[in-house]
Amino acid sequence: MTTTDAAAAARAIAAEAAYAYREALGGDLIGAYLLGSLAYGGYAPAASDIDVALVLREGADGAPVAATTEQLQGRSPVHRKLSVFWATLPALREGRDDGRFPALDRLQLADHGVLLLGADVLAEVARPPAAELLLESARFAIAVLATPEVTAEFHEPRRLLADPVWFTKAVLFPVRFLYSGTTPTGRAANNDEAIEWYLARPDAPAKSLVRLASRVRAGHPLAADEVRPELRAGLVPLYRYYLADQQRRLTEIGARADLVAAFTDWDERLG
Repeated sequence: MTTTDAAAAARAIAAEAAYAYREALGGDLIGAYLLGSLAYGGYAPAASDIDVALVLREGADGAPVAATTEQLQGRSPVHRKLSVFWATLPALREGRDDGRFPALDRLQLADHGVLLLGADVLAEVARPPAAELLLESARFAIAVLATPEVTAEFHEPRRLLADPVWFTKAVLFPVRFLYSGTTPTGRAANNDEAIEWYLARPDAPAKSLVRLASRVRAGHPLAADEVRPELRAGLVPLYRYYLADQQRRLTEIGARADLVAAFTDWDERLG
């Protein structure tokens, strides 16, 4: 199946999901939107999720969302890529999350959301400020990437050599976080933009590893013999480059001391 065909199949699943959520939520659903790479371009069948956003009425019960998502994800391996964000319209107007709708995804909704069904309310979605995006990405990085298990994997990779989705996310998350810190407030960036920006930086380390992750994301086979030396040479330098940038930015915006300290501890463990 070509990338074009895979993207079309993924969009069909997103549309199928939108109708399933309308059936489950009834009048509580205002609109369903396509998000992510299927909305703004660059869908990679090997690595991309199928992102759907739901805007609900004030006071709506979001419980049916989880149950419907679980049912949809059981239909096929491709359905398992479904990732759903939801919040009420008042919360989105006020720039907050009262369901499952992180700041970066709210920004993507405002910038790139494609209406699947219902009413179009994108003009009412508040764009989160740059400081909120920085804090959210920093907390995500500490929670997901700075764990002892992941840090150990950076030094003795196993899953990184076998799981193309995890490999591309582990390499490209810091690249995208770095680039997001340079973009104007109110504009969502994508992986392709972030990779191009990173590779053009004269001082950026691990460019060969980033290029390989970009190729794997596009469908290049994940071969352990090819990946292992790239990880050994580039993964820790890439993350230490990212950590130095984040520590500086967090300090500049007056982030909580414990968050800054978590980055310092992470840097020491990587070293």
